[in-house]
Amino acid sequence: MNSISTVLVANRGEIARRVFATCRRMGLGTVAVYSDADAAAPHVGEADAAVRLPGNTPGETYLRGELIVAAALCAGADAIHPGYGFLSENAEFARAVQAAGLVWIGPPIEAIEQMGSKVASKKMMDAAGVPVLAELDPTEVTEAHLPVLIKASAGGGGRGMRVVRDLADLEPQIAAARREAESAFGDPTVFCERYLETGRHIEVQVMADTHGTIWSVGERECSIQRRHQKVVEEAPSPLVERIDAMRASGPEAVAERGHGGSAGMANGQSMRERLFEAARLAAGAIDYTGAGTVEFLADEQGDFFFLEMNTRLQVEHPVTECTTGLDLVRLQLEVAAGGRLPAEPPAMRGHSIEVRLYAEDPAHDWQPQSGTVHRLDIPSVTAEFDLLDRAGVRLDTGVVDGSVVGVHYDPMLSKVISYAETRTEAARLLASALQRARIHGLVTNRDLLVRVLRHPAFLAGDTDTAFFETHGLSTLAAPLVSEADEALSIVAAALADAAANRAAARTSGGLPSGWRNLPSQSQRKSYESRISGVHEVGYRFTRSGVTVDGHEGVELVELNPERVVLSVPGEHGPVRRVFTVARYGDLVCVDSPLGPVSARRLPRFSDPADQVATGSLLAPMPGSVIRLGAEAGSRVDAGQPILWLEAMKMEHTIAAPTSGVLSALNVTVGQQVDIGAVLAVVDPDDAVNENQEQ
Repeated sequence: MNSISTVLVANRGEIARRVFATCRRMGLGTVAVYSDADAAAPHVGEADAAVRLPGNTPGETYLRGELIVAAALCAGADAIHPGYGFLSENAEFARAVQAAGLVWIGPPIEAIEQMGSKVASKKMMDAAGVPVLAELDPTEVTEAHLPVLIKASAGGGGRGMRVVRDLADLEPQIAAARREAESAFGDPTVFCERYLETGRHIEVQVMADTHGTIWSVGERECSIQRRHQKVVEEAPSPLVERIDAMRASGPEAVAERGHGGSAGMANGQSMRERLFEAARLAAGAIDYTGAGTVEFLADEQGDFFFLEMNTRLQVEHPVTECTTGLDLVRLQLEVAAGGRLPAEPPAMRGHSIEVRLYAEDPAHDWQPQSGTVHRLDIPSVTAEFDLLDRAGVRLDTGVVDGSVVGVHYDPMLSKVISYAETRTEAARLLASALQRARIHGLVTNRDLLVRVLRHPAFLAGDTDTAFFETHGLSTLAAPLVSEADEALSIVAAALADAAANRAAARTSGGLPSGWRNLPSQSQRKSYESRISGVHEVGYRFTRSGVTVDGHEGVELVELNPERVVLSVPGEHGPVRRVFTVARYGDLVCVDSPLGPVSARRLPRFSDPADQVATGSLLAPMPGSVIRLGAEAGSRVDAGQPILWLEAMKMEHTIAAPTSGVLSALNVTVGQQVDIGAVLAVVDPDDAVNENQEQ
């Protein structure tokens, strides 16, 4: 038996906080490590001790195994939990941990090595009787193989993944995938496999002890993805539920609806039984211990193929915890200490759905965002980093009010998880919680998540990997608030700003803003919304209340700097609407049941120095310039890549907005740039022609 008293988590953010929560419940001490960028992060303050890793990038900090082992020894930790990502599936790190006399809270080193290469692992699973998709050597891919998926052999999370449909794109996409894989995992090895345009991503949670017990704890479906990264995860899988329900109705029902699952039907096994058996075969083939996940790609007939085995805890583990009542981190710690699992895992119960709340803009090519999270408040949360035993919402978050999201790490802010007796109720509960959440300071994917959870196809369980393509990303990424309701919210913002100005006034603060004895012109305030542009709000306070230009019949019921209540005329009579307003500099955030609205308060007079030349390419995010695709003075075509930025472990292409001449290129390779920086300027063809004519 290994004695564990203090655990260092070799990770950051949400996963470090998650492991710390279980350690506290078990009475164990905790140690954090942190980069310079994370010095003020919540996980650092929550630990009993924290050790600095000098630098900012993962390569300087969280990927430096020797520094992390030294930190554990320095702080008196006797065990290391790797979390997920970074070094969690690095066999050399696990070996170094054990060589230092520390307990490794993870699987055997040999298992990590065997599953660390996706190429080698597929061959091993094939030999063990697990169905697989054959890998392709990138140098041997032909037109007949297209489309293919490029994958990083050493990692996951979508890093290094590329879909190639044109053979001419294969070589540059492989090069880009190798760069991403090297940056994220320190290993540039990639391979190809046949790409299934539609399919279901089904995975099985396994847990094994050192005494020979292997659990298949339950399956999860993670089919809704962006850039091959999971966005929505749930347990149990709606596909498995549907296939097995039809099987229970008899072979005739299965055949009639076109669902075969022939291998399982032939021997009487359900799809869930076949999945669980395949997962146990995979774990047994490598003498696995601890928590792990066996991932499969399934089709609508219930047949499935091995994708990979993640030798670590998964981001989406909370949905398994909610549907089994198990604390998977506790089990990891107990198994690492030599504990024994019961003979059988608990039965699954109810339904759980998890969404990943990202700081990104889905409507603009999923651009990651950086900056300050002024507020993150989900009013209906009933648990944080803990199990749910009744209908409710759980929050696992790496940020709190005031946290700064930088460019060095993944832009995931939080995981929001619902649990209920039925899938429909779990979806409804989670969508409502997200819509009512107050998320201020950064653009997020919140609106998209709510629309997905309420989409008829999602509610019907039709959730394959092409969900965004099938149902239209532009439609799913549309704002929750309508144009009319956004305008009304900005009216509330203007009135609240007026109240705030009066409250701060040194004299006559009790008088309404702009009050006059005689009729006068409306006061005006201007706001710019990223959704619909500039809003001009004209309003005038009178003896009887307030009059708002263009909003006839709207009456002011209550007004203070943080809360506005308006009576709004409706088809069947007036309706009261409550708006809460928060201000952060020139940013104004308005929340109401109509939907969230954020806008920038515009100055009364603009500064000519702030004007940007036509054709300017602005940095959409802070990042580092890693490549240049053109030279100053050269002619470029619309859509031609001008340069590439690396931010949040992903490459982002900055392309010419129009055809013309690249008149300025203001950056060099390796340069760090801030959001909004003018990277280059393209003089459009029509502008060039006009200058020549003059």
